[in-house]
Amino acid sequence: MNKLFFLLFIPVFAFSQSSLEEVESFIQKKQYIKVEKILIEFLEDHPNNLKAIEYLGDVYGHQKDWNNSIKQYKKLIDANENNANYHYKYGGVLGMKALENKIKAVGFIGDVKSSFLKAAELDPNHIEARWALVELFMQLPGIIGGSKSKSFKYADELEKLSKVDGYLAKGYIYEYDDEPELAEKYYKMAIKEGGSLICFEKLTSLYENENKPEKAIVNIEEAHKKHQRNALHYQIGKVAAEYNIQLEKGEKCLKTYLENYTEKDGVPKAWAHYRLAQIHLHRSNKTEALKHIDLAINELPKIEPFKEQKEKILQF
Repeated sequence: MNKLFFLLFIPVFAFSQSSLEEVESFIQKKQYIKVEKILIEFLEDHPNNLKAIEYLGDVYGHQKDWNNSIKQYKKLIDANENNANYHYKYGGVLGMKALENKIKAVGFIGDVKSSFLKAAELDPNHIEARWALVELFMQLPGIIGGSKSKSFKYADELEKLSKVDGYLAKGYIYEYDDEPELAEKYYKMAIKEGGSLICFEKLTSLYENENKPEKAIVNIEEAHKKHQRNALHYQIGKVAAEYNIQLEKGEKCLKTYLENYTEKDGVPKAWAHYRLAQIHLHRSNKTEALKHIDLAINELPKIEPFKEQKEKILQF
């Protein structure tokens, strides 16, 4: 469920008060402490402003302060129990708290489930709540309410709202249930229907998990033909380096990634140098491997895999 819960904290700003004009830019810059201060001060004068309360809950969520986030979303539900999104966000942060404390998790599950179910009941078009229920029912043990058939129920509802989401949800269910051929079928259906990067990423991840790197590379190349994203050059290089295949292509793609790198590509350049170090070690080229791993460490000196890779190279 982890990847879905951070959809909770996508802000939609509608304040007219001048004191909150800076909130959006601060959140985009991940300056959550500044935003928190602005919202707390605003709420001292406007304690019943539901939008401000919601944003404060979102900001606490970004900071993984689940207890305070839960308090804010509970205020929203108490103020308006018929708002689907309030129930969805409340269930989401409860779920995140449960993931961090497995011992106490069972005590939260009932409230997580009822919150998502309430959100889905209140809003028949609430896609995120249905996604959460698909994942929740697959991940829960049967003894506390897990059910593949219930997951499919909400996957079917998703498919009626959005074919792509429905196909991805069914692909997820089959992948989770160790039925890779059916998962592949539905991920390919999602690619054909929508073709977003997320669709391609799901299929790539499946191929990697099933130890099919050649298929993964072909799929990434198809994604690049459609989307022309520099980040996909890194993904090809990553697969080549990890699985010791198509090393020439992997090296070329990583060099292209470095040449065209911008911050929006997401993966720091250090990781591309780390992958190049792996490729050169596969080729027994110790000098080039050391050059690239040193570049990686100089940029991000605290990353343990970089240090471990250097030890491998030195011991070669």
